[in-house]
Amino acid sequence: MGKKLVMAQKRGETRALCLGATMVVCAVIAYYILCTTLLPLYEKSVWTEESTCHLIETNIRDQEELEGKKVALYPCLWVNVSAVGRWAVLYHTEDTRDKNQQCSYIPGSLDNYQKARADVEKVRDNFHKAQVFFCFSTTQENETSVLYRRLYGPRTLLFSLLWPTSLLTGGLLIIVMVKINQSLSILAAQK
Repeated sequence: MGKKLVMAQKRGETRALCLGATMVVCAVIAYYILCTTLLPLYEKSVWTEESTCHLIETNIRDQEELEGKKVALYPCLWVNVSAVGRWAVLYHTEDTRDKNQQCSYIPGSLDNYQKARADVEKVRDNFHKAQVFFCFSTTQENETSVLYRRLYGPRTLLFSLLWPTSLLTGGLLIIVMVKINQSLSILAAQK
């Protein structure tokens, strides 16, 4: 009976060590992926200062109103604000600015024009309700745009690193507990 118990313990310890090592390897892979994808976007973001924006005007532009300019086939919300003592164009996120610099907000579903128009009108009404709101500006003097919400801020970075950190910690704890268990069983066998 004693030999079967020792064999079962060794098999269980081996499985636990494999689980812990796999967790550590997965955490290292996740850190690598995050550091090569999310970290450069975080470092590239220049909108780091939180400012107070005052609404100047909002305008919904349809395709007919933008004749002569190449625009997408969806309603476009244009928002002008006063931030950090100067006039600026408000963009929803960094990606909105990269997709279309003539739109402050791009609706989520572009398949149905009426739903997209209703979404844009709802966002415009929300801006009119809150005339003063927080936005993110840059320290660059010649920049005339601000962001309503940062996609790649410190909070996003923290939440993205939370799961790999807990995976790494859990894997290391399993390995340490197995090694402590092995050393205690060796000490008990010597007595």
